[in-house]
Amino acid sequence: MSKLKIALIGCGHVGKRHLEHIDRLGQLVAVCDLKIKLAREFAKQYKCHFYEKLCQLLENESEAELISICTPNGLHAEHSIESLRAGKHVLCEKPMATSVKDCERMITEAERANKRLFIVKQNRFNPPIVALKKAVSGGKLGKILSAQVNCFWNRDAKYYLSSDWKGSQSLDGGVLFTQFSHFIDLLYWIVGDVEEVFAMRENFIHRDIIEFEDTGVIILKFDNGALGTIHYTINSYQKNMEGSITLFCEKGTVKVGGQYLNILEYQCNQDIPIQVSEESKPPNDYGYYQGSMSNHDKVYENVIDVLKNDGKISTNALEGLKTVQIIEKIYKRAKITL
Repeated sequence: MSKLKIALIGCGHVGKRHLEHIDRLGQLVAVCDLKIKLAREFAKQYKCHFYEKLCQLLENESEAELISICTPNGLHAEHSIESLRAGKHVLCEKPMATSVKDCERMITEAERANKRLFIVKQNRFNPPIVALKKAVSGGKLGKILSAQVNCFWNRDAKYYLSSDWKGSQSLDGGVLFTQFSHFIDLLYWIVGDVEEVFAMRENFIHRDIIEFEDTGVIILKFDNGALGTIHYTINSYQKNMEGSITLFCEKGTVKVGGQYLNILEYQCNQDIPIQVSEESKPPNDYGYYQGSMSNHDKVYENVIDVLKNDGKISTNALEGLKTVQIIEKIYKRAKITL
């Protein structure tokens, strides 16, 4: 079977992670970045074509079957729609977009083009999360009563000042989009949809650096009656401290924690203890800061399975929209004076 032909737009930090897996699992045909020197360097490394603009790539790479979108958050919708209109399948990095309206536009274009729209949610593949989801779906823990999410990471001034888009409202969107959308997704995936939100947010030490908050606290009521809280900050001193989700259920209590949802930290259950089948991978290491667990290989394996073998999609566009919908609901309820 021939390898899936893939082109990538956006050669930044996360784009580099994608390239490693595309090169191993698929066939990289082209890269694209406004920073043409960067695109040229990766094209030389991976022996593929390079372009400065997406329209040039789409015009010249007719054999490309999938476009991987790794550009700034605020450009995801524009680049996804342009690729779908060109008759390509799309894999879009998180967040799907920075507004529900843009997500809906993307879904409409995918349906119109009869093409697949995949959204990157690599934390769904974290071994402890896989085990927790299985336990919840199988009724092992009974009804979920409440959930707690802690996101305590460090993103200092250097992180923002070294970027030409992070920290801006239009291209970044906020820490719930860039840093913590995975946690929102997992709450939706495991606990359910959100009915009601109360939230507060402040910018304590990033004023004049970013155009949104650096800390927030949220209270949630889910459609199934469960209650939840989220405490998030990028002010953890010097380094990431914790990324966790704790479930309090009728038949047990479970906490998946560590710095990035990589450790089954605690469980006390009525039935047989939850078993984690494999060790967690290391986080994405970007030099002076770390991100979520590096599971992009599993994302690409799923995309290829869907497109080549008619497999089951791991994260569809409607689920990507739900994450943005919840974040939008939080931000509407949590006004901030900057």
